[in-house]
Amino acid sequence: MLLNEKIALEEELDFESGVPLHLQLREILRRAITQRGAGGDSLRMPTDYELVERYGVSRVTVRNAIQSLVDEGLLVRERGRGTFVKTNQAENWIGRLMGFTETVKEAGYEPGAKLLDKGFTSELPESFRWAGLPVVWELKRLRYADDKPIAIEFAYYPPPIGKEIEKQDLLHIAMYRYLEEELGIPLSEARQTISAVNADSYEAELLNVPGHTALLSIERTTYRDDRTPVEFLKAVYRPDYFQYAVHLTRGTASAGSGRSL
Repeated sequence: MLLNEKIALEEELDFESGVPLHLQLREILRRAITQRGAGGDSLRMPTDYELVERYGVSRVTVRNAIQSLVDEGLLVRERGRGTFVKTNQAENWIGRLMGFTETVKEAGYEPGAKLLDKGFTSELPESFRWAGLPVVWELKRLRYADDKPIAIEFAYYPPPIGKEIEKQDLLHIAMYRYLEEELGIPLSEARQTISAVNADSYEAELLNVPGHTALLSIERTTYRDDRTPVEFLKAVYRPDYFQYAVHLTRGTASAGSGRSL
């Protein structure tokens, strides 16, 4: 959720350096944002007028500096509200196994959902076929962040787990927390693949994006501690709210952590 706190600006412009003022201002704004780290998300930028007053420059200089950062995806302008640090990190994936509700809340959004479908199906995802299950329980939801549709999730569970989930509030359930704390299922790890797809007409309508918009697609199989699959998740996400960055190291050590959203 976007907050009203404004980002603090402490650096000054150098009018004698010969470097164009809009480039200086752009870098001052960039450093102020990045220095806040994860806490920078949800911050509101000063208004154009406040920046003009603060730095004694023209409105054109301010607009050029801001627009450069908007074009880079660092800032976003919202009509009638102002300019904000772009909160496109709805899922902070740093090697931790987290569900949508947990990651969206951690990023500062209010999570929400719309139920699209639920019930038993014999059309099993590949992940569950080797487990010998004749049917699985599926849950299809449109997922929201601050009332904006940002993901479509198809989740599949073994029948005993599905029967219990079906009794819950499917619009607000924190799934992984429920599995661990209420059903006593110790989740240990997950395998996840990430790819890109173009939105079909159904996905474009639900996510309120143009047809053929590029989306992030993930498939994730989550396991309990005995390596039994607990959940198979297939989902598409709007890339303006989700991105993945993977930390790479040179050597023999595994580099499986990273972060997204």
